[in-house]
Amino acid sequence: MCGIVGAIAERDVVPILVEGLRRLEYRGYDSAGVAVLDQANCLTRIRKAGKVDGLAQAVKNTRGHIGIAHTRWATHGEPSETNAHPHVCRKTVAVVHNGIIENHEALRAAQLKKKYEFTSQTDTEVIVHQLYGYHVDEGLDILEATKKTINDLEGAYALGVVSNKEPDRLVAARFGSPLVIGVGIGEYFIASDVAALLPVTRRFIFLEEGDLADIKKDKLVIYDINGKVVERPIRESELTAESAERGEYRHFMLKEIYEQPRAIADTLEGRISGSKVLEAAFGAQAKSIFDNVQGVHIIACGTSYHAGLIAKYWFESIAGVPCSVEVASEFRYRKPVVRKNSLIVTISQSGETADTLAGLQEAKRLGFGYSLSICNVPESSLVRESDLVLMTRAGPEIGVASTKAFTTQLVALMLLVIVLGRRFELNDAAERNLVKQLEGLPAAIDNALKLDGEIKQLAEQFGDKLHALFLGRGAMYPVAMEGALKLKEISYIHAEAYPAGELKHGPLALVDVDMPIIAVAPNNELLEKLKSNLQEVRARGGELYVFADSQAGVNAEPGTQVLIVADTEDAIAPIVYTVPLQLLSYHVAVLKGTDVDKPRNLAKSVTVE
Repeated sequence: MCGIVGAIAERDVVPILVEGLRRLEYRGYDSAGVAVLDQANCLTRIRKAGKVDGLAQAVKNTRGHIGIAHTRWATHGEPSETNAHPHVCRKTVAVVHNGIIENHEALRAAQLKKKYEFTSQTDTEVIVHQLYGYHVDEGLDILEATKKTINDLEGAYALGVVSNKEPDRLVAARFGSPLVIGVGIGEYFIASDVAALLPVTRRFIFLEEGDLADIKKDKLVIYDINGKVVERPIRESELTAESAERGEYRHFMLKEIYEQPRAIADTLEGRISGSKVLEAAFGAQAKSIFDNVQGVHIIACGTSYHAGLIAKYWFESIAGVPCSVEVASEFRYRKPVVRKNSLIVTISQSGETADTLAGLQEAKRLGFGYSLSICNVPESSLVRESDLVLMTRAGPEIGVASTKAFTTQLVALMLLVIVLGRRFELNDAAERNLVKQLEGLPAAIDNALKLDGEIKQLAEQFGDKLHALFLGRGAMYPVAMEGALKLKEISYIHAEAYPAGELKHGPLALVDVDMPIIAVAPNNELLEKLKSNLQEVRARGGELYVFADSQAGVNAEPGTQVLIVADTEDAIAPIVYTVPLQLLSYHVAVLKGTDVDKPRNLAKSVTVE
C-alpha cells in the first residue's frame, strides 16, 4: 500500500527519492510527496495528487542532501494534495507514515486545545504535531521527541522523520509496518520495501518490531523496543534493479503470466530428489514438527486465500490430512476453537499482509501449534515470525493482480501436501505420481500459454459486458473464484464465482444473453455433473465459454464456445487451468483501457487491516 523512501547523503537525494517512489508504484497509491532539506537547511515540501510523474516534474529544480518521500493510499481522508504525505508542522518537522494510528481522534482533540492547526483529514498529522510539541516546546532533540511520540501512539506505524533544526539526522521507527534501512558508503536510506532502493544499494538492515533508528551520514544507531542499543545484521538482497523491468511486454502482468513456467521450476528446484520431496526444504526443524502435526489451518487473504481453498481439497482428498481455511481478517476477530498440534499455514506474496500477520500472531497466542509461512519475500515479517518457511521464489511481482505468485503458492502447497501426507494416507507410489506431475508442470503451463491468441480473440466478446459468472466443481471452484477476482480487479467487470451445483439455488436467476458464463471443465470425476449444470445455463439462454481438455467431450455449438486446454493430470489441473483465466482477464482489461498493472483503489501489499 503506502510507500516510504528516505535518504541522507552528501549528494542530492531528490532523484533517489523520486526513483524510489516510482519503484513502489506497484503497491498502489493516489498521491505522492517529498520533503527535503537544502544546503541552507530550508525545509521544502512538495506534494501532488495522482501519479509520481507529476511529482517528478514539480521537484525537478529542488535539491537536498536529506529527505523523505511517500506514496499514499487513502485511508483517513480522501485522495488529495492536502492529505498527501509528508506532513509538516510549522515548517520545522516533517513526517512520512505507513500504517494506521488508532487513537488519532483523541490525540487530535488534545492538540486542538493546544492551538495546533490541522490542514488534513489524516491520522498521520497528529504524529507531526506531537513531534513538534516535544521537539520544540520541551527542547528535546528529534530522536528523543520521536521516542516520546511513539509511546503516545496506538496502532501500526513505519515512520521517517526529519527536522531543519537537526539537518544531519534522519530518524526511523517501525511497529506493525515494515521498514528497512539501506546501507551505502557514507550514506543511508530507508524504505518500506527493498525494491525502492535497489538502484543505490543491495545491502539492507531489516528493522524489528519496535525498533527506532538514529541515522546520520556516517553513523547508525538502532534501539530496540526496550530502548537498548542493538545490532541488526546487514543482509545482501538477491534482487537486482533490473529484475523489476518490464522488458518486451506491454504490461508487467503479462510478463508475469509468461514467467510462470520458469517461476514454477524455480519453486521446485532443490526440493525434489529422485521422486521424493525433501522435508529439509521446509527448514531444519521440519521433520520433528511435521511428525506432531494432526491437522492444517490455513490463514490468508485474497488470491492467497484461493490458493488455500484449493489446497484444502488436496490435503483432504489426496493426503487425508484435516484442513481448515480462513480469511485472515475474519480469523483474527472471531473466537476459534483451539486445535492443538495444528500446523498454522500462512500464505502471502509480500509477507507483510497486515491481517495475515495478525492472524499468525493470534494463532500463536491461542496456542494452535506450529507455524509455516509460504511467501515470496525472504526478508518479510511473516517469514521472520514463522517456525518453518517455504519460499515460492516467484521473483518480483509488480502487477497488483497476482499471477505467478498464485501458481507458485499452489506448487509450494502441493509440496507440503506430499510431506504431510506421508504421515497420513499418501503412499510411495502416490508420491512418485505427484512428483512426476509437478516436474511436468512448467511444460503444461507452456502449453496453456499457447492459447493466448485464441483467448485474445475471445476477449473481444466481453468488451460491452458489465457482469460475468464463473463456474467450477471440486478444486475447480476456487479456480473459478480466482478467475472472477482477476476479471473484476483489472477490467472492473462485476464477476462472481459459484460451485456449478449451486446454480439452481439462486444464481440461475441472473442468467441471460448478456451474462457470460465461464466454466472450467477438466476431465475429472465431476465432469458429468458439471455438464448437467452447463445445460441448465444453455436452457435459459446463457452464453457459455468453457475451458476443457480434449477428452472432456464438451462440444462447441451456438451459445457455447470451447477452448481446448491440453490434457492435464487431475492433481495439477487447478494450476494449469488458472493460466487461461489470467489471460482472459488481461485481454479484457486491455480492451477496456484500464490501468492493468495498477487498478484503481487497490494496492499490491496490503499493510493495513
